[in-house]
Amino acid sequence: MTKKLSYLIKFTYDKTYKGYVADVINLYGCMSQGKTKKEAMENAKKAIQAYMEAVKKTETKKDLVKEVVNIPISFACASV
Repeated sequence: MTKKLSYLIKFTYDKTYKGYVADVINLYGCMSQGKTKKEAMENAKKAIQAYMEAVKKTETKKDLVKEVVNIPISFACASV
């Protein structure tokens, strides 16, 4: 059985970049950006997947993980 995880994403408009920064609140340091909210969301999904792959690799190296689990991702958005 797979567990579905939810992530809170905070969007902030960056005047210098002229686009949105998407900060994944649940994952420390996981962020992305895009010129539109839609693009920022798509990039945030990719950032979450990359973040989780990095965590998996780190845990595997430490021999803490016995099996790999595929976890579907759902997204909740908070706009500032």
